[in-house]
Amino acid sequence: MIIGIDPGKSGAVAIWDDGIEKVIKCPNNPDDMSSVIRLVKNRFVSNRSNHLVAYMERVWARPSNATRAAFTFGVNYGEWLGILSSFNVDTVLITPQTWMKYYKQKFKVKLPKEKTDRKNILKEIAKKYTDKKVTLYNADAILIAVYGFIEQSKEREHQHAK
Repeated sequence: MIIGIDPGKSGAVAIWDDGIEKVIKCPNNPDDMSSVIRLVKNRFVSNRSNHLVAYMERVWARPSNATRAAFTFGVNYGEWLGILSSFNVDTVLITPQTWMKYYKQKFKVKLPKEKTDRKNILKEIAKKYTDKKVTLYNADAILIAVYGFIEQSKEREHQHAK
């Protein structure tokens, strides 16, 4: 089971368990964030899935970000890290460049620098992986979860080959 997290306030959480099972808009507060992870963790334990791991976008403030926005973003990112740690969820931090590079190569697309154009292309790619409603706010989380599943599959194949 994979949890894909786009940690921004306008991000989302996507749950992969034999496909994208659930997509949730990023909660506004730590209690609701904890509730999401608790729900996934409880379901994981009851299902006895192979491995529970969260893939979260590793991001940072840019010099062009307003100070308040950068601080708020940093708090939200830190809350996710703390919550995942408190639930003992293995967490892989993945840069946007890394997971986007996978999709650029797979679909042979060039992602524009302009954010809205880039997000629209990513939204179209995300639609290929789920029957859930894909929006600009949840496309990244879906793609991060799918990327996490692919990486975990490669790791399992590598372990079996040994």
